[in-house]
Amino acid sequence: MRVHQIMTRQVITATVDTSVAEAARTLLEHHISGMPVIDAAGKLVGVVSQGDFVRRAEIGTQRRRSRWLKLLLGPGEEATDFVRERGRKVGEVMNPSPITVTEDATLEDVASTMEKNDIKRVPVMRGEALVGIVTRTNLVQAVLDLAREVPDPTADDDHLRNRIHAALEKHDWKPLGLSVVVRDGIVHLSGIITDERSRQAAIVAAENVTGVRKVHDHLVWLEPMSGVYVNSAEDEQEAKAS
Repeated sequence: MRVHQIMTRQVITATVDTSVAEAARTLLEHHISGMPVIDAAGKLVGVVSQGDFVRRAEIGTQRRRSRWLKLLLGPGEEATDFVRERGRKVGEVMNPSPITVTEDATLEDVASTMEKNDIKRVPVMRGEALVGIVTRTNLVQAVLDLAREVPDPTADDDHLRNRIHAALEKHDWKPLGLSVVVRDGIVHLSGIITDERSRQAAIVAAENVTGVRKVHDHLVWLEPMSGVYVNSAEDEQEAKAS
């Protein structure tokens, strides 16, 4: 399998000028652990993640190095810590050297990249354009799909996937972190919804794409304030059966 077959195309991003507070709010509201950072021209320039908010002056978790260690590291390292702990914009706290993969990379390439660099997500590029993001969740979903013994995707399945994404992404009710997997015309929809009415709308939108034979619902309903979530009825039934 290739990255473009499982990646999330609806990429949530920040800019270098996004405030740290707004970035933290976005991560929490969308239930993601990190996101790509783009500049004014839309070029990928970094990644900001939950880890960038662990050592912050607001919560009193800034690094406290001994005097001897400060002397050993020099003033430059202390200055870097100061910016990351008190910077007000994403561009000041992000990782400015994002690790990326191409949309044609294999899942083995992605898994190796994540393990080697101890990261949970990788931006997906087409040349210099950001076209998606692949996360550990996407890989787990792929494992689940293969466990269902779904046939390998065909070229027609790739076209169907593109049309389903286009049909869903233009609506305000589209699932967050939408993942669409198509094999032999059979569609598996995954993602997060915060209103149950969005579930049926997403299923209907996919069913209306010519060539779709069946739609499986793996959408998770999430209550934004409490964080309580409920799996789809289909997944609940499958879990009970197993």
